[in-house]
Amino acid sequence: MNFIRKTARDAAIGVGVADDPASLDVFLRPGCAAAIWRRQTPPDVQSWIEDLDPDVLPRGRTVLRPSAVPETFDSLCEMSGLPEGPARDWLREDIATLASVVSELLKASVLRFRLDVVTTNACRKFHIDAITARLVCTYRGTGTQYGISPHGRDPNRVFTVPTGAPILLRGTLWPTEPPSGLLHRSPPIEGTDETRLVLVLDPVFDPDDDA
Repeated sequence: MNFIRKTARDAAIGVGVADDPASLDVFLRPGCAAAIWRRQTPPDVQSWIEDLDPDVLPRGRTVLRPSAVPETFDSLCEMSGLPEGPARDWLREDIATLASVVSELLKASVLRFRLDVVTTNACRKFHIDAITARLVCTYRGTGTQYGISPHGRDPNRVFTVPTGAPILLRGTLWPTEPPSGLLHRSPPIEGTDETRLVLVLDPVFDPDDDA
């Protein structure tokens, strides 16, 4: 299978670009509505993910501490039938790394964890989530799309986050004035036979409210 390698160039105004996890602190700066970690999945791992039968892709959601991510991921893989191997180990460790990054950056000891397998036009309308912040990383398929629209309409110019590149997004509960106007959506893929594997991590600042 051939892959088109993309990098996060020409990001929209208000979107920071980081080349390593430490540089994601750009997300905390005033005027930054989102931040992208500019990176690529190792080619052998990407090929493995893309060639998997969609039926064995792990999926699930829970609320957990970052330290519980590896065990949770393995449990989801056992339920889905995803075979063990070096590529699965890489994916587990990468998801655990992203959980640690979100936890440390946003000072959240608990995360809402979701691993989705998407084949439809879920969340295809441009929107802002009613949360404080969210990390999204698409490991298979087309990445999250975003653009600027101060009046809530569809953006005139749409950007697509590269596959394997995590994006941090501010939600409506982030204390920002005035609103940035940055909207995002899941790419419309229904009818294309595309299958996406998407990780979503939300910081939970009051675990009692998420019980």
